[in-house]
Amino acid sequence: MPLTLATTTPGEPEIFASIQGEGPSAGRPVAFIRLSRCNLACRWCDTPYTWHFTGDARPHRGGETYDRPANQLVLAEEEAAARIAALGKPRLVITGGEPLLQAPALARMLAHLPGMAVEIETNGTVAPHPALDPLVAQYNVSPKLAHSGNPAELALPPERLDAWAAEPRAFLKFVVAEPGDVDEVLQLAERHGIPRARIWLMAEGTDPATLAAREAWIAERCIASNLTLSKRLHIELFGDTRGT
Repeated sequence: MPLTLATTTPGEPEIFASIQGEGPSAGRPVAFIRLSRCNLACRWCDTPYTWHFTGDARPHRGGETYDRPANQLVLAEEEAAARIAALGKPRLVITGGEPLLQAPALARMLAHLPGMAVEIETNGTVAPHPALDPLVAQYNVSPKLAHSGNPAELALPPERLDAWAAEPRAFLKFVVAEPGDVDEVLQLAERHGIPRARIWLMAEGTDPATLAAREAWIAERCIASNLTLSKRLHIELFGDTRGT
């Protein structure tokens, strides 16, 4: 099966060069590929055009649904690899949607990109695929807390959190909006043995003012609990837009 991608405009796949805006690699020049489809439905998701298509009744705060043909396209693995290679970046970030839903096709794509360091951004609910896993340098795992609106049995499977805690390539980035969200993170860290050195806290928000207000108190919690603050540099630099 070929890859199912998100679009920047109808008919144009969301493959682009930028800087990594979040997590351990923030500020690094990278190529991005954004895949479509997700197995979760976060009410505050900032890329609902990857999953909240017409007829999907799952709640999202924006309330908008998206026309699937205009916001999703299919691309051969070789074509996707050629577009990524043309960007000339040493590092690739595979994001979504949920990329691990398309792991076999991603493994075939990466066969055309030897030597490229690969990050995968995942919600953490899907186990790495044996064909893809050896090709991944870093997993940016973003487990979804209660405020996402997803049931815990779907968003926080204990066996997956245990596995990510034991995976040294995995950095766990939690989106937080209220102080109680940090309490939930600390409880998960304790329950699943997640090393605090691999936990990032990132403010939920899609505008600089909201991010700055939340980062002020998140920074204090990071200092108190020996966690790391993640900025959202792309929002500050480019705004909440596709292809950035």
